[in-house]
Amino acid sequence: RSEISSNSKHLKVFNLRLSDAGIYTCEYDSHTVSISLHVFELTISLGGHFLPNEVPQLTLVQNSSQPLPDLNIALFDSNNNAVRPKPLPKNTRQKYILELKELEATDSGPWMCHIHSDSPLINHNITFDVKVLGFQNPGLERKYATVDSTVILSWHLNFQKIKWKKGFTGQLKWKQQESTTTHELLDFNVTARGEKHETKKSSHFRFEIPESKPENTINVKLPKVHFNHSGQYQCQLAYNGRDTHSRIELVVMKVSANPVGPLSRGAKMTLTCQVSSPLPPNAHLRWERVNGTQMDIKMSKKNEAKVEVNVSAAGLWNCHLIEGNEMKISLNYPVEEAPVWISYVVIGTSIAGSVLVFGLACLCIISGISWQRRRQRAKRMVRARQYLLENKTCQCQQ
Repeated sequence: RSEISSNSKHLKVFNLRLSDAGIYTCEYDSHTVSISLHVFELTISLGGHFLPNEVPQLTLVQNSSQPLPDLNIALFDSNNNAVRPKPLPKNTRQKYILELKELEATDSGPWMCHIHSDSPLINHNITFDVKVLGFQNPGLERKYATVDSTVILSWHLNFQKIKWKKGFTGQLKWKQQESTTTHELLDFNVTARGEKHETKKSSHFRFEIPESKPENTINVKLPKVHFNHSGQYQCQLAYNGRDTHSRIELVVMKVSANPVGPLSRGAKMTLTCQVSSPLPPNAHLRWERVNGTQMDIKMSKKNEAKVEVNVSAAGLWNCHLIEGNEMKISLNYPVEEAPVWISYVVIGTSIAGSVLVFGLACLCIISGISWQRRRQRAKRMVRARQYLLENKTCQCQQ
């Protein structure tokens, strides 16, 4: 594993090992030069392949023919930020075991370990790769949609930036709010060469897999959102017996009116704006009338998922979902005034209905009285017939 350059008389040692540490002496004529070789070996757990939230262990071993120095070790992540490792109690001067921080997908890349000692003077940098397979999405993302709109849910993976020794698999699952039943929507797998294959699992849940999309993205399209499409959509990755996931919570808004239809003159209508799950503390629903006044604004109470407003005049009403100072979604409801003839028809129908009810009531009363009289007359006739039968006489002619 070594060679000597014929021109410079340099000694090259390949595939350096800890056992190669020691004193190397070069003799030339009457000259002798000795050099002490100090060897470091740096290894990282799991071969440097991790999932988010995992904590790597770094092992640094040194060997020298001289007494081993006490080392100062500094670590820098892929973004050149200093990382404070946690030393384990079993550390010695020969072997240092350090725990790093919990990893995120953005930590992927080359890290650097800086080794320093005053005696002997050592200032040495060792680079090593940390590969974190995961999502560029946050751990939990909230997305808002209105009924009948089109929604695309996306998970962005970072596997194309990393060369993996093995492929990995994944699943997309969905469950409704406060439900324990989980539905599998699709499976996918990615080969070690970065080729992705997707398989649709659910047939009753209406969704699409867009064809034109980045290779490192998992997309599902809901072409017409229903209120019961709300819930948590979880994308899960599995690699080498371990797994990680990222969730998108879909919140759906709908508006309705009671009674439905045009608003008659003098009548009232209740407009209801509702979302499919409780809102975070910094979010609320707000009804407001277009070109209206402050009196035409109604806001939901804290942690309420529904707000109602009573309407007595025609106009356009908007329901907004506001999170913090940002309007997330909005849905309108036009309240139309019924034409005058409809009002007359309604009034006439009401009067006719009242007259009909009154007539039926009178007819029932008259019929009841007549039936009661016939019954009394029949009773009198029965009593008279019985009297005659009991007191009948026979008259004979003389």
